[in-house]
Amino acid sequence: MSQWNQVQQLEIKFLEQVDQFYDDNFPMEIRHLLAQWIENQDWEAASNNETMATILLQNLLIQLDEHLGRVSKEKNLLLIHNLKRIRKVLQGKFHGNPMHVAVVISNCLREERRILAAANMPVQGPLEKSLQSSSVSERQRNVEHKVAAIKNSVQMTEQDTKYLEDLQDEFDYRYKTIQTMDQSDKNSVIMNQEVLTLQEMLNSLDFKRKEALSKMTQIVNETDLLMNSMLIEELQDWKRRQQIACIGGPLHNGLDQLQNCFTLLAESLFQLRRQLEKLEEQSTKMTYEGDPIPMQRTHLLERVTFLIYNLFKNSFVVERQPCMPTHPQRPLVLKTLIQFTVRLRLLIKLPELNYQVKVKASIDKNASTLSNRRFVLCGTNVKAMSIEESSNGSLSVEFRHLVSLGCHMVTEELHSITFETQICLYGLTIDLETSSLPVVMISNVSQLPNAWASIIWYNVSTNDSQNLVFFNNPPSATLSQLLEVMSWQFSSYVGRGLNSDQLNMLAEKLTVQSSYSDGHLTWAKFCKEHLPGKSFTFWTWLEAILDLIKKHILPLWIDGYVMGFVSKEKERLLLKDKMPGTFLLRFSESHLGGITFTWVDHSENGEVRFHSVEPYNKGRLSALPFADILRDYKVIISENIPENPLKYLYPDIPKDKAFGKHYSSQPCEVSRPTERGDKGYVPSVFIPISTIRSDSTEPHSPSDLLPMSPSVYAVLRENLSPTTIETAMKSPYSAE
Repeated sequence: MSQWNQVQQLEIKFLEQVDQFYDDNFPMEIRHLLAQWIENQDWEAASNNETMATILLQNLLIQLDEHLGRVSKEKNLLLIHNLKRIRKVLQGKFHGNPMHVAVVISNCLREERRILAAANMPVQGPLEKSLQSSSVSERQRNVEHKVAAIKNSVQMTEQDTKYLEDLQDEFDYRYKTIQTMDQSDKNSVIMNQEVLTLQEMLNSLDFKRKEALSKMTQIVNETDLLMNSMLIEELQDWKRRQQIACIGGPLHNGLDQLQNCFTLLAESLFQLRRQLEKLEEQSTKMTYEGDPIPMQRTHLLERVTFLIYNLFKNSFVVERQPCMPTHPQRPLVLKTLIQFTVRLRLLIKLPELNYQVKVKASIDKNASTLSNRRFVLCGTNVKAMSIEESSNGSLSVEFRHLVSLGCHMVTEELHSITFETQICLYGLTIDLETSSLPVVMISNVSQLPNAWASIIWYNVSTNDSQNLVFFNNPPSATLSQLLEVMSWQFSSYVGRGLNSDQLNMLAEKLTVQSSYSDGHLTWAKFCKEHLPGKSFTFWTWLEAILDLIKKHILPLWIDGYVMGFVSKEKERLLLKDKMPGTFLLRFSESHLGGITFTWVDHSENGEVRFHSVEPYNKGRLSALPFADILRDYKVIISENIPENPLKYLYPDIPKDKAFGKHYSSQPCEVSRPTERGDKGYVPSVFIPISTIRSDSTEPHSPSDLLPMSPSVYAVLRENLSPTTIETAMKSPYSAE
């Protein structure tokens, strides 16, 4: 089943997450129509190769044209129109930057895999539970309801202000009419009646002024309370969700809803400000003793202006944190001399601000107070925000070509990228500043794993978005939270997270505990101190496994056939009661980036025996796919007959049923020696051989079970005698 078919079968809550990351950059219609073709392309490799990305973009457009040709025959006008529009958008947007479309599609496919993994994993850790709290959703609904109520109240005061203006105009007219009357008329009954009417109108005018100001005061109080107790808290929760998403956690959303709230409040406050200005004009034209406008308006206007300033200052956010396009799954780690991207957004969307807000980016603005290391930004570091910059019509700006310069990188040193702008609107000038989450600068990709560990630790351990001295005294992390993040690393990076058994094994490796629900872990234990008896740290070991999965066994991992994290003791408990030939795959605890398999059989007297092969590393797996190794693996047993001992993947899945779809089309053929060979040489093959000695139930050493290349048994049996094979087995040079 294709990945897209699996996505469509998800529950609605997961489908809503999928909907979040499809937009005009990569429309969902294209994902649906070209699902199989898209999944068969290597978009991740293309994101780092311009030539490959150009070819894929051209092929994507060709695929669209072919599909357009098919639907044209069906005369589906709406679909034809949409496909033509989408093709035009894609060609115009990515023609000059084909690598960007590869990055976009690669990210979408990876997020789909992460969501599929999350849907299939019953384990939900404390971080994810806290982000999905029902109280958070309830608060969001309350915020939206209160913002709508404030907007409605301002509309009512707008009507009150208009009524006051009309009432005052009528009063002015009547008053001027009396002034123009003759002296004889002024003593008449009509005159007296008109004076009484004017007095009533003045009383009504005074009451309405006081009522309007009272309503405005109430609106200001409600807005102040809403902003400081709920809206800003909702924004901080979004920022926390963004922090967690940066390290592989659930997709963060809700920014569009926040933008709607911020924009409606800004419109309401500016409207309220104009109403107060109109009241001042009315008071200038006509005032009287006890007039409430001169006494209340100034203070009320100051409060409204302060709220506008505060609203704008909180509305300037980093929508997408700094990230190198070459390493989309490792945001906040930046390599010098390599371009990175970052997107800013103003949550107050007003047409008057389009192209009027220029944002300047800088790095280590206050570095002199933090360390002796200082970096500078090169490239286009000043750009204007525009509504057209984003696919969803928000007021945003994306810096795509920023490059940092500096030296003396330390992977536990945090740096800050700051963004500044100034807004001039309706007579107000507002200076805004925001910063990205702390970033780690590196000068070589070999520093990336440790830098990423620093990013993980920071974002797990603190809600503070700007604690640049965090690693002067890094706090410990809750073990349950940290292991949850480790599972996210696997789901986001290699498409499948970790289950409770796998997490338990990691907990034991870190703390010698059988449960990971309690306890704390120090930064040194995670990333600095070597594992007991090993020459590497826990994080180095885990990162090597991630790299191994990504480059060599990804399909097997996604299918769930790699148990991976299981100790030797647990391995034997699982296999001891299984049928002979049952095997499982696990990651080596002693070799970095190694994977091995262990199978069970029985001796002649019925004794259970376990056999583990020396771990395969990336060097061996680069030469031969792991699925083919499992298919063709042989050992020399009694009578020197090579046999494949692997029959069933634990618990009882026939090997070919589990791995058949991942085999190469044909087993590798090994050339036989010819009379003169090729160009005068006798062809040679590399033959690593495994053996099980009949006089022992256990291998003497790891080298006793070396892996065997595919089809080697054919070469052995057809070209070498049993005596020659046995001699080679005993040779001191036969060991690897």
